[in-house]
Amino acid sequence: MGKELICDPAELRTLFLFEKLDDEQLAWLCADGRIERIEPGPVYREGDPATCFYVLMDGEVRLTKLSGGQEIEMIRTDHRGSYAGAWAAYLGERADQHYGGSMYVTRPSRFFVVDATTFSRMMHEWFPMAVHLLEGVFFGQRNSNARIAQRERLLALGSLSAGLTHELNNPAAAAVRATSGLRDRIAGMRHKLAMMAQGKFDTASLEALVRLQEEAAAQVAKAPELTPIEAADREDLLGEWLDRHGIADGWDLAPNFVQAGFDADWLDRVAATLEDCTPQVLEGAIRWLNYTIETELLMNEIADSTTRISTLVGAAKQYSQMDRAPFQVVDLHELIDSTLVMLNRKIGDSIEVVKDYDRALPPVPCYAAELNQVWTNLIDNAVYAMDGSGTLTIRTRHDNDCAVVQINDSGPGVPTEVRDRIFEPFFTTKPVGEGTGLGLDISFRIVVNKHRGDIRLESRPGDTTFTVWLPLHREEDEPANLESTGDPA
Repeated sequence: MGKELICDPAELRTLFLFEKLDDEQLAWLCADGRIERIEPGPVYREGDPATCFYVLMDGEVRLTKLSGGQEIEMIRTDHRGSYAGAWAAYLGERADQHYGGSMYVTRPSRFFVVDATTFSRMMHEWFPMAVHLLEGVFFGQRNSNARIAQRERLLALGSLSAGLTHELNNPAAAAVRATSGLRDRIAGMRHKLAMMAQGKFDTASLEALVRLQEEAAAQVAKAPELTPIEAADREDLLGEWLDRHGIADGWDLAPNFVQAGFDADWLDRVAATLEDCTPQVLEGAIRWLNYTIETELLMNEIADSTTRISTLVGAAKQYSQMDRAPFQVVDLHELIDSTLVMLNRKIGDSIEVVKDYDRALPPVPCYAAELNQVWTNLIDNAVYAMDGSGTLTIRTRHDNDCAVVQINDSGPGVPTEVRDRIFEPFFTTKPVGEGTGLGLDISFRIVVNKHRGDIRLESRPGDTTFTVWLPLHREEDEPANLESTGDPA
């Protein structure tokens, strides 16, 4: 990579990292380390195994991190003694031992270079107490973050399960009511069938009535949608028709015929079919047909309710990613839609949800269940910001080598003074008891650290957008974790 030069212990002592070392330690460094002259260009790449610890002696370096599939310059410095690379080697295998960013040399530069294993041994032999303290900070923070993140997930799960239970209860209760009503209607049909069996209908009339019954059953499935005013007008007309023909409680029967799409002309056909029959027979026939219509309507209601339950169960399974590998290639739209179903109760009827999906967006390699937590946090925050009414807009698009998801709300916006702190752990603008300040921190770490993507906020009154970039190409075994990484150069 670079040309190896002679190491001078006296020169090492001029660097702030080594100024307190004794002569024996400096000699040890020169014996086990090396001086390298490196020409302009890349020194190491983000994600490569961290094999060396670099200390700048003269020249200039540039450190970058991947964000949204692009390299973002984090630091550019010519400060002597700046360090980068395998600085966490002393933490051993318990920490991620890959470069957390990329380093470039901008002009010919000299470095003191120590192999990662040598640097680790040096730290443990010379500074055991410091190593213990650093390990305590590093692993203590990681364990705390993991436990807090787990608690945040449990809180979110409790809220979601309550909403899902409510959503499931409505169609389940509707199906129970419809089943009970269906049992009553079938009992009424058996009663009318017994009346027919007594010979009150001649063969021709009975055949015609059966045809009308089949027509009524078929019509229910294709009944037109009516406005409330149109439905009320038709019910008045049918109620008057039934009243003129001496059918008791005709005003109770009229709504069923209207809902099935029938009008007075159709009832005239029924009366014409039975013109030689008594009024009692006509009324029996009308009620027989009404039972048929009610039965079909109730069966439709049961079908709609059970379909709704199946949809909710499917959404919950998609949301939780049950029976699926943690890392997979998925359609982001399915994840977002399942999250919206899970949050449907919280979103409510006063918030308009607009989906602007790019259906040409290719599938994304990701940890799907954890991405669903990101969508949950962002959508929940957007709903909270709108305080019960507004517009929630979700957009997807393809940007270079990334999938982009934007979650926008029409709320009052994020105040300028808190935007820079929005992703900090425990920072929240919600009242005490309503926010933990963990949702956006967890979302940031899932997107940036685990998926090597990016998440940003843009906000002004009436227009707040969180934008998430996710790489479209990534292998499962690429290094990624939920802990913050970075080089202190």
